[in-house]
Amino acid sequence: MGDGEMTSHEGGCLCGAIRYKTLAEPSRVTVCHCRFCQKATGSAYMVEPIFEAEDFALLQGSPSTYDQVSAGSGKVVHIHFCPDCGTKLWLSFERFPDAVGVYAGTFDDPCWFTIEPVSSKHIFLGVARSDTVIPAGLPTFVEHATANDGTPQEAAVFETCHQIGSR
Repeated sequence: MGDGEMTSHEGGCLCGAIRYKTLAEPSRVTVCHCRFCQKATGSAYMVEPIFEAEDFALLQGSPSTYDQVSAGSGKVVHIHFCPDCGTKLWLSFERFPDAVGVYAGTFDDPCWFTIEPVSSKHIFLGVARSDTVIPAGLPTFVEHATANDGTPQEAAVFETCHQIGSR
C-alpha cells in the first residue's frame, strides 16, 4: 500500500469471542523457531507479523493474558488469548513496548501479508527442527536478530533453500 492508503485486516479466535484488526502493513515479519514459539504454537515455528501498537485494535471481547519471562532477554512477553477457547492471538513485549506481534494463523486471511527479504527474518535457527527448510534470500539468525543491549546481530543469507541440519 502506498500514498497514504489504509489497509485493514481482521482476525480472531476459534470461538469468535475475541476479534481484532490491524490498520497497516506489518513493520516486519518474524519467523521464530525458538522453543517458546514451538510450544506456544504446537508447531515447528511461529510466523509473526509485527505491527506498531497504534496500528492494532481490539474490536470485540476481553482476552486473558499470560506473562512469560523470555529465556533470552529476561524481559516479559505478554501472551493475549481467548479465555473461552484458548486461542493465542497476539503478543506484547516489555522489551519492545510499542510493538504487537500477531499469531499469523489467527487472521481471517493469514496470507494477506508478504514475507520478503527487505522486511522479514528467521530467528533462533540454533534450536529449529532439523528438518526445517529455510527459503533462499531471507536474513537468518542463530539466535535473536538483536542482542539484549539492542546491538544488531549479523545475518546469514542462504543463496538456495537450506535445510537445517544439512551441511
